[in-house]
Amino acid sequence: MSDATGTARRYIGRFAPSPTGPLHFGSLIAATGSYLQARSKRGLWLVRIEDLDLPREQPGAAAHILRTLDAYGFQWDREVVYQSRRTPIYHDALSRLLTGGHVYYCGCTRTQIEAQGRIGTFGPVYPGTCRARKLCDGRGRSLRVATHDGAIGFDDAHLGHFSQRLESETGDFVIRRADGQIAYHLAVVMDDAAQGITQVVRGADLLDSTPRQIYLQRLLGLPTPNYLHLPVAVNESGQKLSKQTHAKAISLTDPRPYLAAALRFLNHGPPSSLQAAGLGDLWRWAIETWSPDRIPRVHRIERIQPV
Repeated sequence: MSDATGTARRYIGRFAPSPTGPLHFGSLIAATGSYLQARSKRGLWLVRIEDLDLPREQPGAAAHILRTLDAYGFQWDREVVYQSRRTPIYHDALSRLLTGGHVYYCGCTRTQIEAQGRIGTFGPVYPGTCRARKLCDGRGRSLRVATHDGAIGFDDAHLGHFSQRLESETGDFVIRRADGQIAYHLAVVMDDAAQGITQVVRGADLLDSTPRQIYLQRLLGLPTPNYLHLPVAVNESGQKLSKQTHAKAISLTDPRPYLAAALRFLNHGPPSSLQAAGLGDLWRWAIETWSPDRIPRVHRIERIQPV
């Protein structure tokens, strides 16, 4: 991996959970895939706690997540980053986008958008109602990015080429909510750039978010990392495992069966000779064996139970 000058760059990956509850099996898959990709390339693996959504955050969840990662044998490099401590940086980016004329204030409610906009592949498409209204900041107003309809694409290291025409497929998107909270898209591109992330390994449920993030990176003059999207674990009803779908927390006292199940999910099932192996031996084998080419090229897989 080289930069624009041809100089080799050290691989830097990351795992960025939200502290809305304890880690579940879907989170473990994302952590495992990103960790193995980083370690197999002798790179760094960082942890970032995405704790901007205060209404959804559970007290103590961030500390519990870190204890769980430690219990499962994950070893992160550098200090853990907390998004809640970086809000001045996000507001500085907002100011730059406002000065450049790339964003505008919007007073539309969700109900109005659903009534006025059409339904696209990824949900209601914002029809641009407030783009030309020149509203000032005020209570109940969000900040949206003005998009265009040129294709924004990238080559995913696992799923291949993916592109979107933002204006017609997603519409102008929010980067500061009406309640003043910084939205995910802005925070994640600022943090990935600040931490020097060279490849983002995460679930395929975020595949369609990537063109919006690349668009923001271009507007802000930030580098675009490489991306690798992993299959998402779903339950028997086809729903992604999450707190909203009542996904159970993974065990803190007996991590090995859950880690082995995550490896099987990623088509890296440990051999029978490692059935009684400790976590250290299991990780060493997984790092030596890891190959993204073995991961199933699908977006969703029903979860694999620990045994």
